[in-house]
Amino acid sequence: MTQFEVWAPEKTVRLRVDGQDREMERGEDGWWRLDVPSAGPGADYAYLLPDTENPLPDPRSPWQPDGVHGPSRVYDHSAFAWTDQAWTGRQLPGSVLYELHIGTFTPEGTFDSAIEKLDHLVDLGVDLVELLPVNSFNGEYNWGYDGVCWYAPHEAYGGPDGLKRFVDAAHAKGLGVVLDVVYNHFGPSGAYAPMFAPYLSEAGSNPWGSSVNLDGPLAGEVRRYIIDNVLMWLRDYHVDGLRLDAVHALADHSAIHLLEQMAVEVESLSAHLRRPLSLIAESDLNDPRLITPREAGGYGIDAQWTDDIHHVLHALLTGERQGYYGDFGSLESLETVLTSAFYHANTWSSFRGRRHGRPIDRTRTPGHRFVAFLQDHDQIGNRAIGDRISATLSPGLLKVGATLLLTSPFTPMLFMGEEWAAGSPWQFFTSHPEPELAEAVQKGRRREFASHGWAEAEVPDPQDPETFLRSKLNWDEPGKPGHAEILDLYKRLIALRRSRPELTDPWLDQVEVWHGDQHLVMRRGHTAVAVNLAPAAQTVSLRDVPSKVLLATSEGVMLQRDRVELPAESAVVVAYR
Repeated sequence: MTQFEVWAPEKTVRLRVDGQDREMERGEDGWWRLDVPSAGPGADYAYLLPDTENPLPDPRSPWQPDGVHGPSRVYDHSAFAWTDQAWTGRQLPGSVLYELHIGTFTPEGTFDSAIEKLDHLVDLGVDLVELLPVNSFNGEYNWGYDGVCWYAPHEAYGGPDGLKRFVDAAHAKGLGVVLDVVYNHFGPSGAYAPMFAPYLSEAGSNPWGSSVNLDGPLAGEVRRYIIDNVLMWLRDYHVDGLRLDAVHALADHSAIHLLEQMAVEVESLSAHLRRPLSLIAESDLNDPRLITPREAGGYGIDAQWTDDIHHVLHALLTGERQGYYGDFGSLESLETVLTSAFYHANTWSSFRGRRHGRPIDRTRTPGHRFVAFLQDHDQIGNRAIGDRISATLSPGLLKVGATLLLTSPFTPMLFMGEEWAAGSPWQFFTSHPEPELAEAVQKGRRREFASHGWAEAEVPDPQDPETFLRSKLNWDEPGKPGHAEILDLYKRLIALRRSRPELTDPWLDQVEVWHGDQHLVMRRGHTAVAVNLAPAAQTVSLRDVPSKVLLATSEGVMLQRDRVELPAESAVVVAYR
């Protein structure tokens, strides 16, 4: 027997299950309910509202086998045969993250095909695999940030069982799984939940659509809708953490912010499951209160993405200074982020035209609460042609960037293929079946980049299937010249990070940085990292006498008492006596 229930406080709802329409009973709480003894797992169902012609999928649908416009299907979470009973989790501190998109990670683009590549990630040395959003969206493929059925894993990837098989297989190989989730908006097609109840705010919108109702009338059930979704992924799918998309777009003026409520309930679930569960926020605010423990007056989120670190590394290595890169790219800015995480900390942002951010307490805020990256899906995919930095950087500077990232005091994250300098771009792609929406996306994308000086003909058509296919990784590359040596370096850097306690030490006040003309040294306890960004060799002061070289990105490194001769565009990691 299945109990069907849906929240629609101001409407009448009927249930259609197995082709038969049935009346439902309304409770005082605004929920409509009905028990159907004959409807077991696998039964298709939908709801009928008085102001709609067609039956609508369940806002909490666990399974959408026919896409976001089709009926929902009953799913039994207890039926899956998990094998990860011995899994005790993977904590964020000390870990290395690996971000991937299921649809482009393999040629097949499914959970099951991704399982076949997990050994590559184990050999690389990563700890947590972060999946771009996998909840159901309109069309066969896109980035995933236009999800509308938040509870249902995308069918083209493998549906609910496919995601469970992936998580189970990852745990068997010692890998944790983090899932990217989007709670700040619904996608533009197939978002039927707002037809049932006030899921959207009347007060405003964000760049991606109407804001979600987090603090208006009847917001309590909307917040419950989100929190229950969070708990479902962690409990029913055995996921180890969530990456929360663009939390600065969560418009919530409640005394207890949604993020704090989320942190409280996830901590309770973690205690019950007896394994660590991590919440990682993407935030544009540079506000340390987000990751400050609740005991100290913060929201209690475990970590946040830190764009400032990316911007400094990208601008410094590439020389780009357009748009939001304008304030970054100096060695002084690199010193600032390596010791303080935020570059903008109540300082002037020329891109925003105002002061931005708030400084952290370096003595109390551990570096592992900041996720740092040299590349990610946004910073590659939101370029006009989706080009990776490996498309333009010299191998030497690419290795310098990798060394700085993986020896930093932060939680490092790699983007799929970065570890071998993948030759494939990662472009913006969609597969909207509605012609009007497809055309709007095409024109909007080209108009956006035309304003930045790109010719429209150079901007790939998001709706062209070739744009999607070009973005798939080429798994023939890792063993080839130009790629194999980069992969080897990433493996050695991650192994070194694990072997030297200083390199996972999170305390930012213990990081010492000095720099000169196109070179910089970062000292962390008994280990130092020296980088030469110049096109010629340089002699760099280490301020102490090292005992040995732990890793060098090129040949020709020579120690000279308290100095090191660094070849052009190279890095070295040394141990002190």
